[in-house]
Amino acid sequence: MDILSIEKKLQEIYGDLEKEVMEILMDESLDKKQTNLRIKPLKSTKQILVNALESIKMVERLAKEELEK
Repeated sequence: MDILSIEKKLQEIYGDLEKEVMEILMDESLDKKQTNLRIKPLKSTKQILVNALESIKMVERLAKEELEK
């Protein structure tokens, strides 16, 4: 498994999520509550992806350790 390519792809996704957040923050027609409601799913999505990457790295590390035994 090529973790570097996975990380690269996730960085692209993070960038897209950040763009969406900035668009929401710049939308002056939204009040604070609407802004928070629109940003929350994006933050959650990013955290899920971060956790997934950490899990992939852990599995990769454990697999390497197992092969070394």
